[in-house]
Amino acid sequence: MKLFSDSFKDGDYLRADHVLSADYGFGCGGGNRSPHLRWEDVPAGTRSFAALCFDPDAPTGSGFWHWVVVNIPPNVMELPLDAGNPASGKLPAGALQVRTDFGKPGYGGPCPPEGDHPHRYLFTVHAVGMDTLPVTADTSAAVVGFYLNFNTLAKASLMGLFKR
Repeated sequence: MKLFSDSFKDGDYLRADHVLSADYGFGCGGGNRSPHLRWEDVPAGTRSFAALCFDPDAPTGSGFWHWVVVNIPPNVMELPLDAGNPASGKLPAGALQVRTDFGKPGYGGPCPPEGDHPHRYLFTVHAVGMDTLPVTADTSAAVVGFYLNFNTLAKASLMGLFKR
């Protein structure tokens, strides 16, 4: 399985368009638009997809979940720019955004502590062997991860960086 993006290349710094917006109150002023993601070479038996963004460098002791989307239909092979915005209407029908560490569903962009080292933002798409994961919009990312651990057929990742 392979993952691509028109928004950034693996290992590149993420543009301001993808950084957390000022209305979240963490001191960043970006566009808070989820990047474009496209995948290919999915394994036989794929019944849905999940797309996640995780910062393992967040100073929390457990990282930070920035975006969790599950139940993406198996005929969908990309998420357009800003699909993570619940008001954009760009998420495929049937897909479900799950609560992030910001406390609500939808994409929340990077905003590491000022002066901290560059943080890694891991965008990962999972090919899932289930039509739908048994979760709701309020399910934690850890529970989603539990289900993905036992039902992922393949996965691919891209890493974006950000520092302020």
